[in-house]
Amino acid sequence: MEMIRMTGADLQRGLGALAERARHEPVTITRNGRDDLVVLSAEEYARLKRRDRQVGLTEELPEEWIEAVRNAKVPDEFAALDAELK
Repeated sequence: MEMIRMTGADLQRGLGALAERARHEPVTITRNGRDDLVVLSAEEYARLKRRDRQVGLTEELPEEWIEAVRNAKVPDEFAALDAELK
């Protein structure tokens, strides 16, 4: 999706128009010719937040989980996908 770009001066002149546009697609605000801020709808922000992932170290996993991964087998129905990795 192509983002809309506008200057800070444009922002000051048209906050209402910016808000309306940002409800439909992200709008990038520039400062001195560089991307500075992105304005987007609360709905899009919530969607992005749901995609956040928590990361942990494998050494923090319970040993039974690690053992389960070690012993995991790919079902025969997916064996053809191995060719994709080669």
